[in-house]
Amino acid sequence: MTNILIMRSFFVLLLGLTGYFLTPFKDAASSLTLPQRIAGGLAGLAVGFGIVFFEMRVKEVSLKRLIGAAIGSILGIVGAVLMAIVFQWALPQGNPVLPFLEVLILLWMTYIGLVIGANKGDMLNLAALGGVFGGEQPGKQAFKILDTSVIIDGRIADIAETGFLDGIIVIPQFVLRELQLVADSADSMKRNRGRRGLDILQRVQKMAHLHVQIIEDDFPQVRDVDMKLIELAKVYDCKIVTNDFNLNKMAQLHGIQVLNINELANALKPIVLPGEIMRVFILKEGKEYNQGVAYLDDGTMVVVDNAKRLISKTIDITVTSVLQTTAGKMIFGRFDERVHTVYDKGPHADKHAERPREQAAPASAQPSN
Repeated sequence: MTNILIMRSFFVLLLGLTGYFLTPFKDAASSLTLPQRIAGGLAGLAVGFGIVFFEMRVKEVSLKRLIGAAIGSILGIVGAVLMAIVFQWALPQGNPVLPFLEVLILLWMTYIGLVIGANKGDMLNLAALGGVFGGEQPGKQAFKILDTSVIIDGRIADIAETGFLDGIIVIPQFVLRELQLVADSADSMKRNRGRRGLDILQRVQKMAHLHVQIIEDDFPQVRDVDMKLIELAKVYDCKIVTNDFNLNKMAQLHGIQVLNINELANALKPIVLPGEIMRVFILKEGKEYNQGVAYLDDGTMVVVDNAKRLISKTIDITVTSVLQTTAGKMIFGRFDERVHTVYDKGPHADKHAERPREQAAPASAQPSN
């Protein structure tokens, strides 16, 4: 880092000395003056600082963006030249507006080409060229395509805010069309889901650490949206973010990497070991005899033996086993009234526990002396 600072300082100083001795502001009809030399030196220093700032910004840009920016600016210049030819043919020679229009069009077209080329440069597949660009191949995995289900689900925005989701977020135009159809549905529930998905997209777009791109690529010969996502992932060799079980399996069959939000949620659920004590709220009756069913905050189902009569109560149980299924994790436990505590007031009860239910013997049943 120190060497870079020394090189930058030397470069800026060299430009300042060059401006001081060459004096770009000198008057050819008169001799050089000290103010002119100082002005030239300051101009050289300003140009040097500008070049160093530009270098610091450019080194953070990927090779794809640099190539895209170069191609875009070249195309912009070519377009400006063609438009200048048209202006020269349409306007009379000597028109004072013509030079201004030519410079304006040149700057405008070059800037537009530079910005659009840099913005779309991330979509270039440099690995297909081989050679020195082969090293860019791992960077393609930074692309992530969002499908409709994961956008409507909404958890993708929370994950992105934590910083666990980075790189380029790709939103295909056909996904936006499907989302728009859901938002315009006559069914109020579907309409609310669609509008929620649009709100989630706006929220993701505002995140500074993410770059969201909407691409126009489509596959008219493919009617199913899931297959379009798979074909798009093949073209750009990127990952699909979804919570759709069927899309997950189809993508894996085609060799496409999938980031499944549901699998991530299951992986983040707290680890429970047999023998641990946990507190649950018995919500309903279980399928088997004398069973009660509870749910944790993350939606995990807890099946409790000996808890049928404790519905709508919060109790302590002992975990007996944990079962991992394709739908998620299930916890099995047992309630023992001799050991565990019952809380009368439900899931928001205070910490004052009720003693286990032990009915006192009637006075008539007491042995007489």
